[in-house]
Amino acid sequence: MLLAALLGGVLMIVGGVAFPRVVMSTIDLALTERSQPISKFAWILAGVAMVSALGSAVFRYSIQKVSMMMEYDLRAGIYEHMQGLSFSFYDHAQTGQLVSRANADIRAVQMFLAFAPMMALTGLSFVGSVAVMVSISPLLTLIALIPIPGVYYMGMKMRTKLFPISWLLSARMAEVATIVEESVAGIRIVKSFAAEEHRIGLLAQAAERLRWVALKQVRIRSGFAPMMESLPRVGRALVLLVGGWMAITGSLSIGALVAINLYFVGLQAPFMILGFLMIMSQRAAASSQRIYAIFDEVSEIQDRDGAEDIEITEGRVEFDKVSFGYADGENVLTDLDLKIEPGETLAVVGRTGCGKSTLMRLLPRFYDVRDGSIRIDGVDIRDVRVESLRREIGLVLDEPFLFSESIHDNIAYARPDATRHEVEEAARSADAHRFITRLEHGYDTVIGERGYTLSGGQRQRIAIARTLLADPRILVLDDATSSLDVKVEQQIHDALGNLVRGRTTLIIAHRLSTIGLAKRVVLIDEGRIVADGTHEELLRTVPAYADILTRKEA
Repeated sequence: MLLAALLGGVLMIVGGVAFPRVVMSTIDLALTERSQPISKFAWILAGVAMVSALGSAVFRYSIQKVSMMMEYDLRAGIYEHMQGLSFSFYDHAQTGQLVSRANADIRAVQMFLAFAPMMALTGLSFVGSVAVMVSISPLLTLIALIPIPGVYYMGMKMRTKLFPISWLLSARMAEVATIVEESVAGIRIVKSFAAEEHRIGLLAQAAERLRWVALKQVRIRSGFAPMMESLPRVGRALVLLVGGWMAITGSLSIGALVAINLYFVGLQAPFMILGFLMIMSQRAAASSQRIYAIFDEVSEIQDRDGAEDIEITEGRVEFDKVSFGYADGENVLTDLDLKIEPGETLAVVGRTGCGKSTLMRLLPRFYDVRDGSIRIDGVDIRDVRVESLRREIGLVLDEPFLFSESIHDNIAYARPDATRHEVEEAARSADAHRFITRLEHGYDTVIGERGYTLSGGQRQRIAIARTLLADPRILVLDDATSSLDVKVEQQIHDALGNLVRGRTTLIIAHRLSTIGLAKRVVLIDEGRIVADGTHEELLRTVPAYADILTRKEA
């Protein structure tokens, strides 16, 4: 496509440069001297115009297609890269900022890629035109080129001033996108606190900052662009003055004067769009740096050389002297030892912030331990491929996330190749089939964003069905019923029982009913296991355990 664009561009330039020269011959030979028929030059002019038009069409189509292909590659590449980044990146990244870089910034780069080659061809046309002008009249060519140094100087000055403003403009647009994204995603919270005016105020402030930057960009352009466009007009006036005097005295033909003026019009084109291209180029430069900032992020979770798929034969899980802390903070877990036997269901209990959920995040390698190791069937999880590890571990979170798709697709998300029968069987095991079939479109019902058109218990049942369909060997329940009332929790208790049966299960528990699914309970305090036994044993012998449960149940 680039070669086709290059060929088309060359034809366009040749036609554009040849046209004034043919006009000169037409005037001098056919109209002034009348030595040759005008029809001959009319056919030549028509041919030159057709060649130029054909070249322009090929060039424009090819270069636009290339820029669109590059936009697609950038968009797909940045999305793929973001999917591979570790949880630590998303701990501090703002969704609106990421969306802005994946959309507005990539679009800015695409537009520059589409228009910049046109400017480059205009530059080549400039060189060709000057060469022909010199062959016609070196003096008039020199006069025509007088304004160029001034235009170049002002262009560089404008470029220097525009770059930081362009970067700030992209950042302010991302700020607006972040506020809009958060307001839409959290619309239920906004409305529940009657905080609409507050959110509107935040957006107004961000929009005002964006407006200030945009006007600053306009002021810079307004200060330089008119002069950059007007200086060439001064040169044209000088060309007409000197050229007209030369034509009157007979030292220059009328055709040559007309050709010089036609060429000069062509020379003006780059200066007419130079200001626009400067703004576009600086915006694209700023946007590309923001895009590369994401590409430069390296995932902390990487497959080691030679890592293979994990083969779980038993499902034994071991935490061996594990220490871990988030970012540069203090350790959340310190020298923690824990063993879960194959098929065992273990409940982990502790106060808020003691490190319970951290265990859940370390097992599928959302984060890597600082010290110690985590082994499954005796194999360090850092020695196996991350994708295969996570396929073997099922997660059911306290707030299940559902997509704005059909219920069937949400359940089948765990196994996109699953049949309708397999999806329905998973839903039956999760006690979800009955309420699904009562919906107007059954399994084909498209649920709202995040599944908010369903109740909390219904969403949790669908999440359980999704995990059942994945059929993981190891299961983690992270406060899977903490967001539900007691009645709803009792209704899905059987579904949870079906889920944990026959699997090595780690339950992050707060409620007695959830703890009841486990035969063994461990108590965590300040990142260490301080008690281990059955629920009855801990309740009888560990006062801190009884105190925690009493507070949670209250």
